[in-house]
Amino acid sequence: MGDFRTIFPSLETVLTLEPEELAVFVLKSLDGQSSINRYNFTLSSDSNLVAYAPDITQRLELCARLMEAWMWLEKELLVAPQPGQQNDWAYITPRGKKLLIDQDFASYRKGALLPSDGLDPVLVRKVKPLFIRGDYDTAIFIAFKEVEERVRKLGKFGPDAFGVPLMRRAFGPSGPLCDSETVGGEQDAAMNLFCGAMGLFKNPTSHRSVEYTDPKEVADILGVANQLLRILDRKSAVFTSSTS
Repeated sequence: MGDFRTIFPSLETVLTLEPEELAVFVLKSLDGQSSINRYNFTLSSDSNLVAYAPDITQRLELCARLMEAWMWLEKELLVAPQPGQQNDWAYITPRGKKLLIDQDFASYRKGALLPSDGLDPVLVRKVKPLFIRGDYDTAIFIAFKEVEERVRKLGKFGPDAFGVPLMRRAFGPSGPLCDSETVGGEQDAAMNLFCGAMGLFKNPTSHRSVEYTDPKEVADILGVANQLLRILDRKSAVFTSSTS
């Protein structure tokens, strides 16, 4: 295998990836090797693995994740058993080689810019994989769509309410999400925060390809969505406590 530190993102990121996300790095690490064997991934004493994951507990978890990724590669026919060989020797298929040519591995390595710790669970599950793959427009759209859906649910609006008008109805002076215990200026600020986020980030990605290219910028934008979801979660907790 190639040097983990030059191919894979940080260990913290790798241990949060789904098998299909990690598989692209495994495939990259196999590229150019004359012989590959899936059981090489289970050798926790391998010098590359030791250098990448010094802690034995994390290294054993890493080995398990790598094996899961290998099985996904096999299922997708990106690697296959080597004809005429035994003991699980394998080769990269033409489909796998095409993926190596087409895939932007630099995008995948950016996952560390959006750590899972502190990120809303829905964003971890639905948005982070898109971010890692470099599908930035879709990641932003899905993140702010989640904000919209939670506002709709929390405010008990119908499916015909969406976008900026929904935020004005929800957070306006008589809206169900307006915080009556704060002063008028803060109420306006909360409404404008949600309206502005919808208008600036969700609406454009709903109607056209914005073509974001800077992963740091996208991580910051997704951080805005994460903060809005935090605000909504706090409101939800208040609503729940007041009715219990």
